[in-house]
Amino acid sequence: MLTLTLIAALLSLVLLAAVHGVFFAYSNSVVPGLDRTGAGTAVAAMRGMNAAIVNPRFLTTFVGPVPTAALTGSLLLGLGERTSGLLFLAAAVVHLAGCLVVTGRINVPLNDALENSTDTDWTRRWGDFSPRWRRWNTVRTVTSGAALVLCGSGLYLWGG
Repeated sequence: MLTLTLIAALLSLVLLAAVHGVFFAYSNSVVPGLDRTGAGTAVAAMRGMNAAIVNPRFLTTFVGPVPTAALTGSLLLGLGERTSGLLFLAAAVVHLAGCLVVTGRINVPLNDALENSTDTDWTRRWGDFSPRWRRWNTVRTVTSGAALVLCGSGLYLWGG
């Protein structure tokens, strides 16, 4: 049981680090870089990235922290490690609410609207999209970072 708990804890940490890095990179380089191009180029590039990111590798890093952190938290509670277990469970909830729900309710609908828009005014289309998308991606960046800190803290306290 200890080995399974350690594997689940480390997997949670790695998955959260990976997805946090993706969100951080989008907020700090990808979308600001697109903002510096022409709006038509930005729309075309974002459409391409939105299509490319829906793949098993990204989806594993995006969805995986919820079950792995929840499993780790449950296993730790079963081992009598209350504080560490609760930190991992909190990480699962924070990632679920701040990343998965925000993505499903806000970022994906924005992506879909960008994809399906018939508006040929590229500047207006990108100008409506970019600030809102970046704002909500920042929420995902902060919450995935918070979940990462919660998991790291749980692992540290368990091992400490």
